[in-house]
Amino acid sequence: MKETFDQDNRLTVNGIVIKHRPVGEYDFTVTIITMERGKISAFARGARKPGGKLSGNVEPFCYGTFTLYEGKSSYNIIETDIINYFEPFRRNLEDTCYGTYLLELADYYATENSDETELLKLLYLSLTALTKDAFDKRLVRCIFELRALVIDGQYPGFPENRGYSDAVKLAMQHINGSDLKSLFTFRLSDQALKELIDITRMYREHFVDRQLKSLEILSTVERELI
Repeated sequence: MKETFDQDNRLTVNGIVIKHRPVGEYDFTVTIITMERGKISAFARGARKPGGKLSGNVEPFCYGTFTLYEGKSSYNIIETDIINYFEPFRRNLEDTCYGTYLLELADYYATENSDETELLKLLYLSLTALTKDAFDKRLVRCIFELRALVIDGQYPGFPENRGYSDAVKLAMQHINGSDLKSLFTFRLSDQALKELIDITRMYREHFVDRQLKSLEILSTVERELI
């Protein structure tokens, strides 16, 4: 029997799917970071059925518009209009490791019923940069992690008196203060990038108070890149 939904309880949000998990035989529970409602969870009924209306449209990395039915205790996804599927993250293992890590870190910072516009934009731009061969993926990762701290209000600034180079100081000033669209407009030497990675690791260990499941795999990938 076809489900019907009250028009008055419909809600349209813009966001990125950051994770999903199977429920029952045919459904998913989907987590989305949205501009309008922050981080939300919603049922995607029938999304695991081949050829279903939502099949393929509620996978991690899907970015677009989601029409929801807002029930008393949960959301149900009714329709989707996906603008970007970020296909490279489904085909390349290295890209997948980096992309999955950014999704997990965004999940850590995002909260329900909050304005996550800046975090969503940062995530979208960072995922886009990861798909470009011109960008060092390690630098993209560092930029995302440090700017996420800025958005979260925890960014401690440049660690003075630790012997880091002026190039890294300028890079961190850029990451902290530039417009989001201008974030990915610089390069670093190998030595400066190693310094920035070290600072980012230090800040992550201090400010992120839980184990990130995707980090171990990503760390292995990055060691192979060095």
